Amino acid sequence: MWVTGLLLGPVLRYADADSATVWVETDGPCEVEVLDTTTPTFHVGGHHYALVVIRGLTPGTSTPYEVRLDGEVAWPPPDSALPPSRISTLAEKPEHFTLVFGSCQHPRVDPEGQPDTLGPHALAAYAQRMATQPVEQWPDALLLLGDQVYADETSPATREWLATRRDLDVAPGAEVADFEEYTHLYREAWSGELIRWLMATVPTAMIFDDHDVRDDWNTSAAWRREMAATDWWRTRIRGGLASYWIYQHLGNLRPVDLDEDKIYAAVLRSGRDGDALELLEDFAEWADSEADGEETYRWSYRRDYGPVRLMVIDNRAGRVVTESSRTMVGDEEFAWIERNAVGAPDHVEHLFIASTLPWLLPPAISDLESHNEVAAARPGKRGERAERLRQGLDLEHWAAFRQSFDRLAALLLRSVRSGTATASVLSGDVHHSYLAKARYPDEPNAPIYQLTCSPLHNAAPQKLRWAFQASWWPLLRRLTRAAARRAGVTDPPLDWRRLAGPYFGNEIATLSIRGSHADIAFEQAVQADRRLGLRTMVRRALTENRTS
Repeated sequence: MWVTGLLLGPVLRYADADSATVWVETDGPCEVEVLDTTTPTFHVGGHHYALVVIRGLTPGTSTPYEVRLDGEVAWPPPDSALPPSRISTLAEKPEHFTLVFGSCQHPRVDPEGQPDTLGPHALAAYAQRMATQPVEQWPDALLLLGDQVYADETSPATREWLATRRDLDVAPGAEVADFEEYTHLYREAWSGELIRWLMATVPTAMIFDDHDVRDDWNTSAAWRREMAATDWWRTRIRGGLASYWIYQHLGNLRPVDLDEDKIYAAVLRSGRDGDALELLEDFAEWADSEADGEETYRWSYRRDYGPVRLMVIDNRAGRVVTESSRTMVGDEEFAWIERNAVGAPDHVEHLFIASTLPWLLPPAISDLESHNEVAAARPGKRGERAERLRQGLDLEHWAAFRQSFDRLAALLLRSVRSGTATASVLSGDVHHSYLAKARYPDEPNAPIYQLTCSPLHNAAPQKLRWAFQASWWPLLRRLTRAAARRAGVTDPPLDWRRLAGPYFGNEIATLSIRGSHADIAFEQAVQADRRLGLRTMVRRALTENRTS
């Protein structure tokens, strides 16, 4: 008799005071049960998924759970030495909150079993330590800030698998090509024992960055034209965004959002009795058109944890990169961000804007990006050269969308003026970690920060490490600022200084909130005698001028 199995997950995606969601992928259609709540799977492209929405939980409790498929226990594994996965709900008025975050986790490991050439995985190191701690010390949430999968930089194992499907000498070569190949990437990234247990145990929020689709995704109108001219891009973007919706975005939604999401309702109708792949890929193609100036689907979302508000911003699909307009997100979406970040009637003690791309870069790089934006807009050969430089050096962060940079700066300042104890931008992408503090002319002591933590498992080339360090030097900053001014770039509406970093290595950051107090810790993954560990690089208060 066939017994349905668990292919991937469970992933605990959301938990508040009285509800939670748990995501799974199974190897066949079945009924999925978690804590007496049962949900049938839906079918997409030969794969079967379910998001179990559990309601009526008790605030401030922690409950071990199992996953049953057609009544049979599929999680936890019978031979696991790790603690039981749990669903921990928030207290109605939480006194403290802990958020762990990071970005960029490449699956590459040495095929001969030698030490990983990218170094120990920070998420695995964190999970191993967490498994030895009391439940009371476990974090309340995990935020993965982009590049959960690398569709354009596949691992040796994935390239071998791709070669069994098609000719890798034909574009897109060793990059993934369609929905089915994307599902393979997620299974590769999320199947490790420690990471799988961590994601089953800590509510996990996610957002995409470029490598989830392709390097430089939506960097400019020229980039979009170049991709549209290929004979493989349409299948790639349809599969990439359809898989992202299933594996990442669906679990970002709160139960109340799921109840109102028309795409989710349509997928359930189509996927319970048939196959929802075509529906999802058509949706994905429509959602991709936002970069051409059409307001479509909002991938950004909001989560509240007591007095902590987390706004997770789509820096990629939500861009507008037409010949006449360049913004990091469209006007309608930015207005939504502003309403939710500042205009809500309930008090927000700490505002976190999660942006995969840093807002405050090392100053010399920031000036270069703003300079390049002006240069690339010029007609003729000069503009073409600047565009090649933009794509070659990845000059596509907030400073390269200067209108959006200034608008975010104004939003954060309004937030602290309205009474928030801190307002911070959480980022990844740049393969190093650092802490910077903003300084506004009229509010020099405003508690506004850039908190960047990257990578979880990847590496910055040695020459880039030198460049990242040099880009903070005051002399270089004066030179790049002068060059930007000569090109017609206005000075930013604020200045900023580095408080910690840059740190190079696989790292994870922890934000600890206690009432109006907040501090940040950066920890680097280390390995000795095959045992993973974490070394604290810095711990710093964000609400007081104190370092340890």
